This record gives sequence, structure tokens and C-alpha cells, in this order.
Amino acid sequence: MTVIRVACIQTNSGPDPDRNSVEVGEMIRQAAADGAEMVTTPEIVGMFEPDRARALATARPEESHQVLARFREVAAEERIWLLIGSLSISIGDEMLSNRSFLVAPDGSVVARYSKIHMFDVQVGDGATYRESRTYRPGENAVLATTPWGPVGMTICYDVRFPALYRDLAQAGARMIFVPAAFTRVTGEAHWHVLQRARAIENGCFIVAPAQTGTHAGNRRTYGHSLVVAPWGEVLADGGTETGIIMAECDLDAADTARARIPSLTHDRPYSAPVPGDPALRLAGE
Repeated sequence: MTVIRVACIQTNSGPDPDRNSVEVGEMIRQAAADGAEMVTTPEIVGMFEPDRARALATARPEESHQVLARFREVAAEERIWLLIGSLSISIGDEMLSNRSFLVAPDGSVVARYSKIHMFDVQVGDGATYRESRTYRPGENAVLATTPWGPVGMTICYDVRFPALYRDLAQAGARMIFVPAAFTRVTGEAHWHVLQRARAIENGCFIVAPAQTGTHAGNRRTYGHSLVVAPWGEVLADGGTETGIIMAECDLDAADTARARIPSLTHDRPYSAPVPGDPALRLAGE
């Protein structure tokens, strides 16, 4: 099996997990009815709640998480693979995990990934983002097994750290997921460039389901869920409205791209520069 029909669900999630799970659950069913074999959802799909106190009060542990349970049921009923972009999982000590789940067609969780890189930035949209105040960063890269071969799991801000993607590709991933809730400001500037760059650098498919629109706390996300081919072509773009995009991905295209430009096999050791080292000065200075 090398050809997979992938769907990205583009949502405008709010702070109510029950409402989100019902609305997104119906979109997952629609994608399955349209022929998707792998359905993917955005980051924080179960609860978009920027207020720390309310997020902590609403989130649940994995074993009793209502959105995870519902989505697992939907995957089993529709007999599809489901990438739950991420859920806010209570892990104790007044902290959450921003955790992604890959669910098999029998409803079992076959892989989990906790977001490694925390979005602690001030991007100029009037808001300050300090993800590390609420979420504990993960520590492990995750490669998951599917009938189509290994797939890599990442989340949103991870896309700015290309070494993670290179490690996943060199470990065998021909498709890497990037579920996201990109801000509108950063999305307009960087979203398409970053997703295409990760695809081209690693000769792999990038599947990036995204949040869109205005959310609680007047947070605005960019949308434009993407499926990008290994040579950098955008196969599907979700625009700015909620909905579903679909693309057929032949994972052999990753092998073709890597054969044309085998940069994943061309790494060489080198000494990293040391700031202030006189050897770094330009000749003649």
C-alpha cells in the first residue's frame, strides 16, 4: 500500500469540548463518507481556551478525556485512521500536555506525541503567547507505524525546528503531520513557506490541518490547511473557511524526490561556530 487518500479537517474550535467533539465528529464522518482513509484534525481541536485557569479547570486526564473517547469511537465506526491533531491533557501539578494521538480503524491509540517546542512569543498582534505557562513540553520525537509505512508526528510551532523533521525523515517517515493553530499574523508571513520547506528539505508529504477564524479571547488563526507533496507542490489548500480538504498521496513520490536530490544521505560532521571566536572575523579585519 503506497497510495493514501488524506483529509484535513479545518475547524474553528471554541472553549467547550463537548460542542467541539460533536461538530468535529460530524466533519470526520463526512470526510470518511467522501473516501478518506486517513482523516486529520488541527491542534487543540477539543478545546481552544486561551485563559489558563479555565483551561486547567476544563481539561481532563487522557484516561477520562471525553473528546478522545468520542473521536476513538468515530474512527472505529467509520473504519478510518484518525490523527487527532492535539488535545489539552491534564497531567497534574497545574500543567497540561499538548498531545497528539494517532488512532487506528479499530479505535485503538497506536501513537502519542506531546508537543516539544513551546510557543513563547510576542508576534505583534496585540497578544502575548506563553504556552510554557500552561503546557509541559514533550521530550521525544515520535514515528508511528501505519499500513502505508512510518509517519512522523509534530505539532504547530515544531515546524520552525527543521532538525526534528530531518530526524523523522531519516528514520523512515515519508509523511509528516503538522496539525496547527497558527496565528493570523505569523500565518500570513510564514505558513506556506515553512510547510513547503519542510516537505522539500526532507522529500516527504506534509499534512497540516489547521484552525481558522476568531476564537475565545479574540485569538485569530490563519487557516489554510495544507497537503504538500515531496517536491513542494501544494496539493490542497483549505483557505480561510471551516471545512474539509482532500488529497491523494502516493508515498512512492517521496522515494522519487529523495532519489533526485539525496540530501538526507549527505550529512557531514562539522564544528559549530563559537560566538566571539576571532576565527569568525572576516579576512582583513
